[in-house]
Amino acid sequence: MSEYIVAVTGGVASGKSEVTRRFETLGVVVADADVAAREVVAIGSEGLSEVVAAFGAGVLAADGSLDRAAMRARVFADAGERRRLEAIVHPRVRARVGTLCRQAGGDYAMAAIPLLAEGGGREVYPWLSRILVVDVPVQVQHARLVRRDGVDATLAEAMIASQATRAERLAIADDVIVNDGPLEGLSKQVAALDRQYRALAAGGVAAGSDSR
Repeated sequence: MSEYIVAVTGGVASGKSEVTRRFETLGVVVADADVAAREVVAIGSEGLSEVVAAFGAGVLAADGSLDRAAMRARVFADAGERRRLEAIVHPRVRARVGTLCRQAGGDYAMAAIPLLAEGGGREVYPWLSRILVVDVPVQVQHARLVRRDGVDATLAEAMIASQATRAERLAIADDVIVNDGPLEGLSKQVAALDRQYRALAAGGVAAGSDSR
């Protein structure tokens, strides 16, 4: 059972997946909120039943699963609809991620929550022990999106603008990984934080310690 839980968050194309993969190689269990979001509306789930009750059977694909493209188009066109969907999905995601983290073995567990700053931070995740932000300059995010996803510059700008600002993410951070350089440097940062989190989980380092 892991009672010490570290959240990992960051903007689009910041390299969150690279960071969590490196923690996993060190034996840390990572519960992914994006994966949980799919699980809580899987076929046969209470979440999917509630979505259908709220939005109608038109949000289902032919196989009975949630038609994510149709749902996405609907909620992005109407903020009220988006909030209604979030009210169904988000509490289930938080509960699922929390359960997976607490059930994990090891000194501590991690919760990968991409939209933590946008979703209310510690106010809605009060069980988080610490928040790690993967940070990159906006121009690096932009370049990665264009190169990695093949989107044009305008769409890349829109994707970045739709999320919390860099300053808003850093405001909730206890620790920061700057991921704008070679991957070797990323591994060193992860290793150092892993040592810190194991010590914190064991009570060996003051809780107020900050790696920013």
